[in-house]
Amino acid sequence: MGGGGAAGPDAGAGSALAAVDTLTVKGRAPKTGYDRSRFGSAWADTDSNGCPTRDDILKRDLKDVVYRGKDCQVAAGKLAPDPYTGREVTFRRGRSQVDIDHLVALSDAWQKGAARWEPSKRIAFANDPLNLLAVDAGPNRGKGDGDTATWLPPNKAYRCTYVAGQVGVKKKYGVWVTAAERDAMKKVLSTCPDKKLPTGPAPTTAPNRFHAR
Repeated sequence: MGGGGAAGPDAGAGSALAAVDTLTVKGRAPKTGYDRSRFGSAWADTDSNGCPTRDDILKRDLKDVVYRGKDCQVAAGKLAPDPYTGREVTFRRGRSQVDIDHLVALSDAWQKGAARWEPSKRIAFANDPLNLLAVDAGPNRGKGDGDTATWLPPNKAYRCTYVAGQVGVKKKYGVWVTAAERDAMKKVLSTCPDKKLPTGPAPTTAPNRFHAR
């Protein structure tokens, strides 16, 4: 079934709040068959720029970046601030307190449509910068595969941006939401009705050289 109810008169055109009602609403499917490998090898270079996706996101999100060798492998930097906590977090390769989070967790996507996708779409989803964010490892690992109804960043000032990002990813890839998730998205975004829906140029299929089972 589709989304329930209008987003309301304050939801501007192109807003994340308005986009919530374009998402399909269904129950969560079983997690049966889920494995990280179903989304390809971790941090595949799907944009063919010579750098793993993880390093691309570290370069984008960290400040004071230090490289190891060429300008690809990030050796050090800092989140200033970390979006999930508002604190400054130091990144050092090999003993990092920084994770790259999938805004929409792979397991959550699997239970809401991705189990039926072609492998190339799952690989693209796992490596799309629109769905990736460098964050403090602690709260990220507490999030697990939670959706908006079950987990929000401790940093309340970031919640509109966070939820808008999830809506953008789910709309781009056709990942559905549960009724509770839809309602939670609306609750957060109603506090920022003009928040624009984020978009990204990355294709929704990975190049043919990448494979997942």
